[in-house]
Amino acid sequence: MEPAIKYRLIKKEKHTGARLGEITTPHGTFQTPMFMPVGTNASVKTMAPEELDTMGAGIILANTYHLWLRPGEDIVKEAGGLHRFMNWDKGILTDSGGFQVFSLANTRNITEEGVHFKNHLNGAAMFLSPEKAMQIENDLGPDIMMSLDECPPFFESYEYVKHSVARTSRWAERGLKAHRNPETQGLFGIVQGAGFKDLREQSAKDLVSLDFPGYSIGGLSVGESKAEMNHVLDFTAPLLPENKPRYLMGVGSADALIDGAIRGIDMFDCVLPTRIARNGTVMTSHGRLVVKNAQYAHDFGPLDDNCQCYACRNYSRAYIRHLIKANEIFGIHLTSYHNLYFLLHLMKQVRQAIMDDNLLEFREAFFESYGFNQENARNF
Repeated sequence: MEPAIKYRLIKKEKHTGARLGEITTPHGTFQTPMFMPVGTNASVKTMAPEELDTMGAGIILANTYHLWLRPGEDIVKEAGGLHRFMNWDKGILTDSGGFQVFSLANTRNITEEGVHFKNHLNGAAMFLSPEKAMQIENDLGPDIMMSLDECPPFFESYEYVKHSVARTSRWAERGLKAHRNPETQGLFGIVQGAGFKDLREQSAKDLVSLDFPGYSIGGLSVGESKAEMNHVLDFTAPLLPENKPRYLMGVGSADALIDGAIRGIDMFDCVLPTRIARNGTVMTSHGRLVVKNAQYAHDFGPLDDNCQCYACRNYSRAYIRHLIKANEIFGIHLTSYHNLYFLLHLMKQVRQAIMDDNLLEFREAFFESYGFNQENARNF
């Protein structure tokens, strides 16, 4: 049986672990490294699918937990699956819902069976197991699904994380057995282990033995420093098969995308670009800019003079500031459009730098322009 998800390694960068690749899904092929816009409720906030397609998004992410609560996976299944429900004909990835259970639920009780918790919307008692997560994701119909894992805090004790990793491995095996549609949906395993090298090694060994079509690195971007995250990636990414995708979950700042790509990561996702856009903050080639600040009231230049996105080609900082100050939704649409375009274009530049074997030079120039600290450059 042909796997639903296929990865092709096109080129490895000469000086780093960066990979230029290609992932084929039942709904199209996209090049990697790729940033995936997040559509929590089957919608990337303020964005139309056609706009995401135009700016080069090859795959987007939807949230299993939130779609389970509303409208319910049964309604999405009745509609013909997420692709038809939200009118998106390219790749879709869903998480397992586990992270939301651990971060949103007021009370939770983790057992070997699964997690008992209260619905954060109405307080109703709920239960999520590897089998239940798999049933929900199968019904939602994405191309790529995540196994249910336990996501412990980065600074939890060694003993706790050790038991958590073992449980995540057992849950991964259960989810794999419950998966109904392997010919049309690919299930990824999630490597956990916080900052402990031996536990990351054990987690990767357990999951690779189950032969998933792709692997995620979880439990990062949860409060640790960028240096700590990069350190974990340094020893974790090489543990994963070269012929399968590697996905770093929940990471979306420009520096982390470049540093993750340098370490061999293929896929990234984060709510960051649309979340900060709603507060009037945009990413530019010169660093972050808070366009709602008073200093831009008479600034009739674009958000970023180096950007060719729809917002920058057509509207000024002064106008966008006015819209946001007046609570006009179009203002948030423009800042969201720009931020998503910025990250998707950044990854396009990263892919070209890998092809040209000059990713470290690209990183140095980008960090200098953006205003990032160059302190860690010597580590590569």
